[in-house]
Amino acid sequence: MRFAAIIFDFDGVIADSEVRANQSLAESLTAAGMPTTYDECLRDYYGHNWQETQRRIEARFGRSLPADFRERHRERARARFMDGFDAVPGAAAFLDALGPMPRAIASSSRAEYIDWALGLFGLGHHFGEHVYSADGWDRGKPHPDIYLAAANGLAIDPARCLAIEDSPIGAQAALAAGMTVVGFCGAGHIVDRAAHGAMLRGVGVHHVAHSYDEVLRHA
Repeated sequence: MRFAAIIFDFDGVIADSEVRANQSLAESLTAAGMPTTYDECLRDYYGHNWQETQRRIEARFGRSLPADFRERHRERARARFMDGFDAVPGAAAFLDALGPMPRAIASSSRAEYIDWALGLFGLGHHFGEHVYSADGWDRGKPHPDIYLAAANGLAIDPARCLAIEDSPIGAQAALAAGMTVVGFCGAGHIVDRAAHGAMLRGVGVHHVAHSYDEVLRHA
């Protein structure tokens, strides 16, 4: 291994969740009188924490979300996430192959959701206390703060960390933190992997991987 640590995004990198998450958000917005499609959610909100997502939604529609929107949305999402939700193919075997190498999660999602999903997948022991969430932060991705927090928590120089990201927004955050970045195209929401890889290269990732076997070559 060429790096001192690996820092993972969560949704679309560990959890194969982006289809469910964006379908749920599209349904919740439409039910709230803000008609939105799955493709629009993936285009406009993918990779952002909830605070930035809410700002973008309200700017688009010119009005505030209902006060109870996030809780109603969570209820809708929970139902969708209870059926067949799993880790990204190859993630568990890749984590096993890392041995004692330090690793962390740097995510835009809620810490409670990340912990629940890691428990569901049987992967929580790989990360322990090193799960970092930008939910509730005013500066989420593409700002580097969450990646810098993860590196600081591991006590490792960001320049010695490999970051794995599937979204352009997240990749920009890891790059801004000074990390080497693998753009990951192995989750279910990425239909055209060549085009997605080209988009990630366009924001400056150092490598593109379509599976965890390919990630291993760069680690």
